Amino acid sequence: MSEAKKQDERVRTRNPLQTALSRPSAGAIIATIIAFLVFTWPLWECIGDPQACTANGFLTPRGISNWLEVAAQVGILAAAVTLLMIGGEFDLSVGSMIGAAGMVLALSIAEFGLDPWMAALVAFGFALLIGALNGWLVTRTGLPSFIVTLGMLFLLRGATIGITRLLTDRTQVGGLREYTDGDMFVQFFAGDVIVGEFSISAAVFWWIAVTAVAWWVLTRTTFGNWIFGTGGNATAARNVGVPVRGVKISLFMATAASAALLACIQVFTVASADVLRGEQKELEAIAASVIGGTLLTGGYGSPIGAFFGALMLGMTKVGIPLASIPAEWYFAVLGIVLLVGVLLSNWVRRRGTGVRS
Repeated sequence: MSEAKKQDERVRTRNPLQTALSRPSAGAIIATIIAFLVFTWPLWECIGDPQACTANGFLTPRGISNWLEVAAQVGILAAAVTLLMIGGEFDLSVGSMIGAAGMVLALSIAEFGLDPWMAALVAFGFALLIGALNGWLVTRTGLPSFIVTLGMLFLLRGATIGITRLLTDRTQVGGLREYTDGDMFVQFFAGDVIVGEFSISAAVFWWIAVTAVAWWVLTRTTFGNWIFGTGGNATAARNVGVPVRGVKISLFMATAASAALLACIQVFTVASADVLRGEQKELEAIAASVIGGTLLTGGYGSPIGAFFGALMLGMTKVGIPLASIPAEWYFAVLGIVLLVGVLLSNWVRRRGTGVRS
């Protein structure tokens, strides 16, 4: 028997479908397609009548723009959160960071007279500092990141409310339009791109860009290998020279920066800041990441999967009201959809990797 034939017998062949299903994003893509079909199902009966087919608003230019923007706001966070989860950690403080960074931005403009670009730098600097503190506390103390960032969630939210009330006697800062109107820098965060009948917000382009950068870092750089190694087995990674502590601190800083980016988008878009903005966004970002195939145990995941997880979440949040589901059942239906999405993603992953238990 020839050497080549012996080698062929030792190699297990996989069909293209199994290879595709083994990718972390496969389950999220399938779940997104199913969600799209579910929310557009009533429209298939009126094919041939374009006016009737867009009657519920889901497929109108405005409807599509709405669920893309909702998805973008989750997806910007989810891309960074996914990298952190692959690295084996959580950050529950990103929701509070949105409110805190947004208030830092608004106060810097309205109360201290900074230009928008300078105020944005202050907000990003503040976020990076808190992210570094989160990472330092986790790596130095050995405490679970769940506990550390949960404490930071409450600390940031409470401090934002207290300091804002102290400075302004309110919990909101508005009237920023007079400082930001006509500013080209602000348009990078709050502008819209008109494509035919569609008005696509800047958040969508930031979402795509952040996801692309996260994917490139994870799959095309040495740092991406370090992330996988840190999340898979931190001790083994450290033994082969991976700077585990630096990797984790950098990832916490990245999640905080993504929250600051979303804060800039929100504040510049609506020309106001609110101390409660960003509530539950950390849970939505984690949900999008898990739907996208990221394991809670670390070492496995994909920003592309998180992209589709966020897209599914955006379609669901906008599609449920358009489907005439009573408001009191909204969160129950949303919870069911998320659970089904996660279960489907997990099932697809197991089928693709050949795991049956």
